Amino acid sequence: MPEQRLVLASNNAGKIRELGDLLAPMHFLVEAQGDLGVPEAEEPAVTFVENALIKARNAASHTGLPALADDSGLAVDALDGAPGVQSARYAGDGASDADNVRHLLDAMAGIPEAGRSAQFHCVLVYLRHALDPTPIICHGVWAGRILTEPRGEGGFGYDPVFWVPGKDCSAAELARSEKSRISHRGKALEGLLGSLRGRATL
Repeated sequence: MPEQRLVLASNNAGKIRELGDLLAPMHFLVEAQGDLGVPEAEEPAVTFVENALIKARNAASHTGLPALADDSGLAVDALDGAPGVQSARYAGDGASDADNVRHLLDAMAGIPEAGRSAQFHCVLVYLRHALDPTPIICHGVWAGRILTEPRGEGGFGYDPVFWVPGKDCSAAELARSEKSRISHRGKALEGLLGSLRGRATL
């Protein structure tokens, strides 16, 4: 079976490799939107679902290819769901991961352990074309709590301050393979692959 090109609405090399490996058995060839001349989409929405749809539709409309987009971030219960869709920019435009972590810890100063629950969310959207009326939407959730200081050298983003229940460590201390299996993105990918297989058998 010939490979079906698929544009990924991201220029993140890690995501491209990860998704390329996972989708290869289904004969998808994953290509980054930047390699195809697709401009970054604005993300004005307040939900992960809406932003993922915007990004996928933007990539599909510029290339004429099926598109896959994800929008993900951290939602902290004590902060009414913040940083949410602003997770990558929580400390301001151009903020580093360390800046965002410091800003989060400052915002949560004095909150006891019992009130530090949080969840990582990942929404994946797959469109067959820009006007696809039935997109595949998969939502993965990873529940934990926010530490009072960073732990571990691995991962990225808020991983060093995200405590993983049952693993006795932060997300930054998990092996990469273990994190991929149990994380929000891993769960969303599992749902996406199942939905794509189901659609292929119709």
